[in-house]
Amino acid sequence: MGSPNKDHHARENLVANADESVQFAVRPGKTPRGVPQGPGVYLFKDAAGQVIYIGKAKNLKKRVQSYFRSPADMFRKTALMMNKARGLDCILTASENEAFILESTLIRKFMPRYNIVLRDDKRYPSLRMDLKEPYPRLRIVRKIRKDGALYFGPFSSAQSVRSTLKMIDRIFRLRKCKDRRMPKRSRPCLNYQMDRCLGPCTREVSTVIYQGIVDRVRLFLEGRNRELIDQLKKEMDGAAGHLEFERAAEIRDQIRAIDRTVEKQHVVSPHLEDRDVIGVAKKESLVQVAILHIRGGYLAGSRNFLFRDQASVDPAEVVEAFLKQYYAEEAFIPKEILTSTDCEDLPAIGAWLSNLSGRKVFLHRPLKGGKLRLVQMADANAESVLAGQEEASGRVLMENLQRALKLERAPDTLEGLDISNFYGDQAVGTVVRFKDGNPQRSGYRNFRIKGVDGIDDYGMMAEVVRRRMAGGTPPDLFVVDGGRGHLNVVKKVLAQAEAPWLPEAVAIAKPDENRGETQDKIYIHGRKNPVRLEAKDPVLLFLMRVRDEAHRRAVRYHRRLREKALTVSDVEQIHGLGKKRKKQLLTHFKSMNALALAGLEEVAGVPGIGMALAKRIVQFFEQDADENV
Repeated sequence: MGSPNKDHHARENLVANADESVQFAVRPGKTPRGVPQGPGVYLFKDAAGQVIYIGKAKNLKKRVQSYFRSPADMFRKTALMMNKARGLDCILTASENEAFILESTLIRKFMPRYNIVLRDDKRYPSLRMDLKEPYPRLRIVRKIRKDGALYFGPFSSAQSVRSTLKMIDRIFRLRKCKDRRMPKRSRPCLNYQMDRCLGPCTREVSTVIYQGIVDRVRLFLEGRNRELIDQLKKEMDGAAGHLEFERAAEIRDQIRAIDRTVEKQHVVSPHLEDRDVIGVAKKESLVQVAILHIRGGYLAGSRNFLFRDQASVDPAEVVEAFLKQYYAEEAFIPKEILTSTDCEDLPAIGAWLSNLSGRKVFLHRPLKGGKLRLVQMADANAESVLAGQEEASGRVLMENLQRALKLERAPDTLEGLDISNFYGDQAVGTVVRFKDGNPQRSGYRNFRIKGVDGIDDYGMMAEVVRRRMAGGTPPDLFVVDGGRGHLNVVKKVLAQAEAPWLPEAVAIAKPDENRGETQDKIYIHGRKNPVRLEAKDPVLLFLMRVRDEAHRRAVRYHRRLREKALTVSDVEQIHGLGKKRKKQLLTHFKSMNALALAGLEEVAGVPGIGMALAKRIVQFFEQDADENV
């Protein structure tokens, strides 16, 4: 095993050396020159100097080059990150293993916006045993440290760890004193009198015998119960052979107690190995990771981690981030780790874990046999947990929504409404549907506005609501992107609709910065003042999510229609943009699509294009990066 202190100092040295980075400016489509070719870590920063993404690479130059491609060739999340990136820091490391360590450390330090970050706020209880003590004892802890002590767990709850400790006290009778050093006593404590302690405080038991008891406790907590029972049976037979019947009866009772425990455990493998099995499930923007801990062939416990807002992320990317961040903090790494998804860096991560644990760690994705059945079981666990979390959290959220907005009942379904146009041109409306607090893609709808000419947001919203009400069963609640005027229009249309029941409606508007407002407002029909919820209120965050989803879809649909109708000559409609400047723009951005996706500073940075003209160009393409986050 590697030295905990050595690992700790190595990590500290890597973080200290992180300040000695090579820095580059980032310009879209242009790979920075001079990026080193060795292993290391790269950090993208925004215009304010904040770290927005951290990655590791075996070859920094090759990996960094992959980010400077056309946005159309990237994943959407990567394209959004690169649209924000204005700086790049590269940190060389001595090996790929050091790059793994530095990456996980920096991610926890900076919590970058575009990284998948493992946030496990819940401290799971474990049992700790320090073998350096003359008479080791067990105690419950919430944090696992690399201090040389033995840790068993983590347990799924405080109740489970306490019941396990209580069982060990009854069977093995380890000392209960809380002092590291043995207290000086003239006679044993009350636990000894109750036959719950071996009485090491008065040397009622020798260190040799006590150490043998400690070894048995280790076998028990490591799940090696069959091995433990075989040892106890031999000792029981030996005691009986020496006519030590009282001692033999005591061991017999221990065996029976352990047998009862084994009967309750679930055997998942005929081999007595230690494994972790990682399963994953995804639905909409949620990714659930479940890890099963198999110790000695028995399922010893499990942990679950939920990753939100990962709609555009491949589950394999989540699992890769999980592996690197979870095991970087774990004191115990099993000999074998199975995963249900194939990750790009799986061999490299396996080598890194081997280095961390000081022995060979096998990390792979099984394709057949018993190991495949294990990862399928882990996947099923992840799917079950995800379904339960969605149902429970969604129901509670809808009940809180009902109370906050004074609705008649908690909505099962709700739909967000928005419109998008450019001075009345190519006007569209969209509907996004949520059920039990989660997106329901089958209910999403796009509408091309047909009955409204010119700039008339209210008229367009009215048309969307009329067509939606005529197109099937309405939701329980409409969430309108807009203010009081938009809400009044929607209520007027609903009052005229012929439907089995009429949905309720609310509107959510962004804060007016000119008035010093800092958070969104919710308008309810018949109420003079808007409802103002706390910035982190789950109801407000949910309504903002619905609003943003509708807005994002409307802008995307509108842009798609505009791109179909767009020609190079159309750009000449922009005031102040002649043939010469148009040529400069197309020479710089290579295509109309790249120009349409460019940000304000990028357009203004083209020679001959000032800030005023850049604003008109960006407005023409309706490019606002924040709309897509």
